[in-house]
Parts: sequence; C-alpha cells; structure tokens
Amino acid sequence: MLPARRHLGSVDWALLLAALALPAIGLVVIYSATSGTPTAGAFERQLVWLLLGLAGMTIALVIDYHTLAAFAWLFYGGGIALLVATLVFGRVVNASRSWIGFGGVQFQPSEMVKVATILVVATYLGREAIRGLGFVRFAALCGLVGLPVVLILQQPDLGTAATFVPLLAGAAFLGGLRVRTMVVLGLIAALALPLVWGQLKPYQKERVHIFLEPARDPKGAGYQLIQSLIAVGSGGIAGKGFLSGTQGQLQFLPEQHTDFIMAVLAEERGFVGSSIVLGLYFLLFYRCVATARAARDRLGAFLAMGVACVYGGQALINIGVVLGILPTTGVPLPLMSYGGSCLVSALAGVGLVLNVWMRRLVN
Repeated sequence: MLPARRHLGSVDWALLLAALALPAIGLVVIYSATSGTPTAGAFERQLVWLLLGLAGMTIALVIDYHTLAAFAWLFYGGGIALLVATLVFGRVVNASRSWIGFGGVQFQPSEMVKVATILVVATYLGREAIRGLGFVRFAALCGLVGLPVVLILQQPDLGTAATFVPLLAGAAFLGGLRVRTMVVLGLIAALALPLVWGQLKPYQKERVHIFLEPARDPKGAGYQLIQSLIAVGSGGIAGKGFLSGTQGQLQFLPEQHTDFIMAVLAEERGFVGSSIVLGLYFLLFYRCVATARAARDRLGAFLAMGVACVYGGQALINIGVVLGILPTTGVPLPLMSYGGSCLVSALAGVGLVLNVWMRRLVN
C-alpha cells in the first residue's frame, strides 16, 4: 500500500468525481421515475447499494492491484461457480434466471463476474512473458471470456453477455493481435450470423424486427421503443423539469428506472442535461484510457482498459437502445440505472482504475 500522506495527492480526482456524480444524478432520476409508483422504494434501496458500492470501490482502491491479481483465478472460479448455482437455484425475472439470493438479499452474479473476468484477463495477458497473441494464447483468451458468456446465455441473458464482447476485442487488440487477424475474425463472425440467428429465442428475434420497424407492433413489442423515442424527443433543449415528464410520470415508459433511465433524464433535463451526463461518461472513460497509458506495467494497463471496454461498451449499448440505434435488450446504464449488482460492479471497476493510477509512479 502507498503511504497515507501520498494517497490524496495520487488520486485521479477527475475520474473519482465523475464516478460519484453519475450515481448521484442517477439517484435523482430514479426518485423522479418511481415517485408515486409501486416501485417508490427504489430510491432508498439504491442509496443503500450506493454505500455498499463505495465500500467496494474503496477496497478495490486501497489493496495493491498486484495483490488482487494474485487472487484473480480464485475470484474468477468463484464467479463461475455462482453462475452455475444461478442456473440451478436462481430466481426467474423477466424470463431470465439471472438472480440469486442469500439472507434475503437478491443480486445478479453475472454483474459481479464482469470484474472477476477483467481481473483474470489482465492477469493472464499482463505477464511480461506474453508478448503478442498467437493462436493458442488467443484461444485461451476467448476461453476465459467465453466461459462466463456461455453460462450467462443459458439464463438466458443476451444483453449482459453482449457486454463481455468489448472486453474480448479490447484485450485482443491491446494484447497484440494483428489487425489483419481481427478483420478475418470479423468476417468469420459475420458469416456465422445466420447460425446465431437460428439460435435466438422467438422474443429475441422479435426485438430485432421491432428495431428495424417499431411501428409494426406499436402496442406490443414496439411499445417500449416508441415511448422511449417520444420521451427523448419531447425533452427539447432544457427539458420539462423535475417530476414533470409525461412519459415517465404517467408510466407510459416501461423499465423507466432501470434500462430506460436515460430516456427519463432526456425528457426532464433535455439536451442540456443529457449532454452533461454524456460528458461525464466521456470523462470517466477517457481517464480510464489515460490510466492505461500511464500504468507502470502491463497488468495495470490491461486492468484499466478492461474496465473502459466493459463499462464503456455497456453504456454505448444502453444509450443505443434508448435512441433506437440498437435492438432493445436488457442492459442497464452503468452507475446510473437502478440495480445494486450493476452499481457495485461498476464502482469496483472504477476502484481498480484508481488503484492503477495511484501506483503508476511506485517503484
């Protein structure tokens, strides 16, 4: 650990403030989205999860990331065991068996596994002996990322599984996989799309159809996307004001405090408020990349970029869904959406990046 007097001077304050501002804004939007609804207690529950998340971020920050890496395989194995247990004992929510409970507390293991996977990938690729990615090493990387993805797809939870893809792509690129090889793999993936399409559930195929033509079922499968676009568009420049959004307050917008929290924000705070939030996300992920460049070793660089890829990719997917750029899928907006598992996981990831930045100059 660093000497106590050096801690404050070594903290990346821009990253920390962005990571604290986004959950704070999220709490305000959650309160507005759930006020007077059956989910009105979401604000208090999210506040408790935020405190737990801050504790997790502190732990991830103060313990030297090399020490955490020494236990990476243990964390990863425990996460895989939890995913298997979820398939057997998990609770079904929205047709997905992705929740498990201990002592009356429900959480989503797939969110926690993200941090463990980032840590184990960074540990594997961060070894000085590994320079460049040949076929065997790339196959091992695919296995490390692919194992939790396969288990998550069995729940089934396509949205959460998709958030692991940016980690694989970012790790492969940073690990030295040739661009030509990545292009070939991309072509292979494109050719495999018909096979993937055949494996999708009927409701997942319908989401793609609705994405291409939401008006085909405006009162059914297309309802959520249409209401989201109405909410975003009606916000205008400055928004309708706190507790004044029609789509949110009148509960026309489903999942308004979770997957579509950005639509509520856009309706109440408009273009100005949305731009501020997007600016905070840009600052957060820019500081992750800056940390990777400044890291004193490969392990630190892979950790910081892993966090940037996973949560940056998740934010892009969520916002893309809200704007109708991507098919609707259940992916929360990291640090802002209601949901304790996602919040704790994202804050722990931020703690890892702060950890790397604080120790960038340590011999």
